[in-house]
Amino acid sequence: VLSHNLCTVLNVPHDPVALEEHFRDDDEGPVSNQGYMPYLNKFILEKVQGNFDKVEFNRMCWTLCAKKNLSKSPLLISDEDAFKVWVIFNFLSEDKYPLIIVPEEIEYLLKKLTEAMGAGWQQEQFDHYKIALNTSREGLSAWDLIDLIGSGQFSKGMDRQTVSMAINEVFNELILDVLKQGYMLKKGHKRKNWTERWFVLKPNIISYYVSEDLKDKKGDIILDGNCCVEALPDKDGKKCLFLIKCLDKSFEISASDKKKKQEWIQAIQTTVNLLKAGSPPPHKEARQKRKELRQKLLAEQEELERQMKELQMANENKQRELETVRKQLEAAAARAAEEEKKRLQTQVELQDRFSLELEREKMV
Repeated sequence: VLSHNLCTVLNVPHDPVALEEHFRDDDEGPVSNQGYMPYLNKFILEKVQGNFDKVEFNRMCWTLCAKKNLSKSPLLISDEDAFKVWVIFNFLSEDKYPLIIVPEEIEYLLKKLTEAMGAGWQQEQFDHYKIALNTSREGLSAWDLIDLIGSGQFSKGMDRQTVSMAINEVFNELILDVLKQGYMLKKGHKRKNWTERWFVLKPNIISYYVSEDLKDKKGDIILDGNCCVEALPDKDGKKCLFLIKCLDKSFEISASDKKKKQEWIQAIQTTVNLLKAGSPPPHKEARQKRKELRQKLLAEQEELERQMKELQMANENKQRELETVRKQLEAAAARAAEEEKKRLQTQVELQDRFSLELEREKMV
């Protein structure tokens, strides 16, 4: 059942014969001697093309693991919000098992949530939390992170709806690659009338819908390196106009105000520039740079520790050499003193013998 469901959500053909063949000599079941991971890697994951709904895949994985791991204590966030935090955790966690999210990434996420809630970031509060965390462990598990955000520790004074909206906004950006979204007017190509649409900008596409619930999509604007965006003067009673020019079609858009117009022009132009350069979306590139920086700092720290260890070993060796030399000098000094003592004793004995012989000669 698990294999069939995985194949369904990943758009991979399910091969029950391969499953039977793989575990044919294993009467204990797929999670015993043969192991499920080799089968999963060979017959399912290696066939994945990337043309699947990542949210649905995450939901299936969440269904498998949430019930036995999710905290039983009451949280200030819904199960849907907890699911989104779990998916965000998987995006920000380190690339080693068991998965954890390190303090730097926790700070990054909490800052984004705080910004989305329209609140001020409390750096001192997080610093205290970070110190307490570092004394006990390297980072948080997914369930610890859900407990942290669900506890309201960093969202005091905020109602549940505000926190939920913030989680959804960060989820849209980090997981769904939503770079910008909002209502604008779009000019039709056939009837030339203006209609309000909900626009969603992603790394290579702008989709527009009837409303922000995303249920009724009206079309897509496919972006590539040849597209451009330019401001237009006000005309026909419409203000804050700009034009998105693609190879086969152009789209006239009217924003609600000058600020929104400039924000959209800049966001679309940035997206086109990234497509030209072949660069990933900003949040993915930023995540990669943070990981590379952590790895660099870790490598530098390990190198420093190695050098310190070498110096310590060299120092210990030098101390042992010095101790050996000291003992040799002490032994040599002791031998010299003993030799001197013997020499003096022999000298005294010779003098006594000489004096005795002299007395005998006088008597004779």
